[in-house]
Amino acid sequence: MPLLALIVLCAALGGVASAAFAVVFLWLPERIAVRVLPHFVSFATGALLGAALLALLPEALAGAGVAGAHAVGATLLAGLGVFFVIEKLVLWWHVGDYAAHDHGTHDHGAARDHASGVLVLVGDSLHNALDGVLIAAAFMTDRTLGLVSTLAVAAHEIPHRVGDFAVLVHGGFTRARALALNLATGLAAVVGALAAWYGLRRTLGLLPYALAFAAAGFLYIAVAGLIPGLHRRADARTSAVQVILVALGIAVIAVAERLAGH
Repeated sequence: MPLLALIVLCAALGGVASAAFAVVFLWLPERIAVRVLPHFVSFATGALLGAALLALLPEALAGAGVAGAHAVGATLLAGLGVFFVIEKLVLWWHVGDYAAHDHGTHDHGAARDHASGVLVLVGDSLHNALDGVLIAAAFMTDRTLGLVSTLAVAAHEIPHRVGDFAVLVHGGFTRARALALNLATGLAAVVGALAAWYGLRRTLGLLPYALAFAAAGFLYIAVAGLIPGLHRRADARTSAVQVILVALGIAVIAVAERLAGH
């Protein structure tokens, strides 16, 4: 399969298919969904950490060489800063919108919920576009690296999309419309992938730094987004399961890298 076609396909799988798969959870009995979903979050945490530290970052360092190692580190640090700022802007926008509608009356409750749904769509579109960029950069370095990155993206998108779908329905959208809009935001991953393909192809020397930026994104999502949620349940049994599933996520990435001969 041509590389561009593979990039578009995997970006679509990471952005669109994960949204479709996530909807399955909403038709499961609530007691089952509540038990299963956290396991996906634990696995996704391990997959993201493994993809960042065992796949993307080593490839970035190998591509940049010893002379470029410092620049790779600087790019990683800058990437963490960028994702921190993006999250702050989304939170600020969300809180500001909530305050603007909060006048202490029940009449504005629906408006706030609907606004939250719109914000979810905007935030998802940006997030998915970045995912597409990360997937494309990985594929342009190595096909196996691209597949590993796609796996990591899909793993963390599934639980994320379940939450987003619930927010949209709570905000007054019908299930059908919420699903359609969730799928539509997934197309932003394809747009991001195409933009990266045409942009990075002309500046292949920037690929190692694009990979470092991708690693920063995966690390930030895992450490700042997913791990705090795992700590909300600290009983011994749950903690043990979390550790096992995080390790499994890392192991899947490590095995994929080993089979690829990296």
